[in-house]
Amino acid sequence: MKRFLLYFAGLALLLTQSSCGYNGMVQRDQAVKAQAGNVSSAYQRRNDLIPNLVSTVKGAAKNEQSILTGVMEARAKATSVQLNTNDLSAENIKKYQDAQNQVSAGLGRLLAVSEAYPDIKSNSNFQELQAQIEGTENRINVERNKYNAVTNDYNTFTRSFPNNLFAGIFGFPPKPYFETLTPGADKAPAVTF
Repeated sequence: MKRFLLYFAGLALLLTQSSCGYNGMVQRDQAVKAQAGNVSSAYQRRNDLIPNLVSTVKGAAKNEQSILTGVMEARAKATSVQLNTNDLSAENIKKYQDAQNQVSAGLGRLLAVSEAYPDIKSNSNFQELQAQIEGTENRINVERNKYNAVTNDYNTFTRSFPNNLFAGIFGFPPKPYFETLTPGADKAPAVTF
């Protein structure tokens, strides 16, 4: 009888923990999905601004057509790669990051082209679009950092005892983080004069 009561008490303790743990996992899982949506939204904002920037530069930089075409192709590819919040696997985040990295590289080349054409740089539309893209890049970074923070909270919660016992049972695998988009971004650039 004592053994039965001990098992019953242990089972009751596990059930109360699993309920609280399960609800906590659901809340954190939803927070990760919502933040992944915010990251996607920030990238989409950048992709929406690119055609305007390209149009502004296109008029003055006719000889740089290959760069303009490359930026638009990178944008098209990036918009075709969607971040599915229900499947936040490391592989899917990597594909998404790779596509966005191509857009970032194209924007860098496009902004470098603008340096060669003073009339583009002095164009108020270009200046406004450049400021919006810089602001959007900051938003993207903030949203990625928030995503990593909620992912860290989720992963810590689901890997902590006793939640780790139930995470696998209830289908709450660890979530991947957003990592640096640009290879070599962890190294400081060399500045020479």
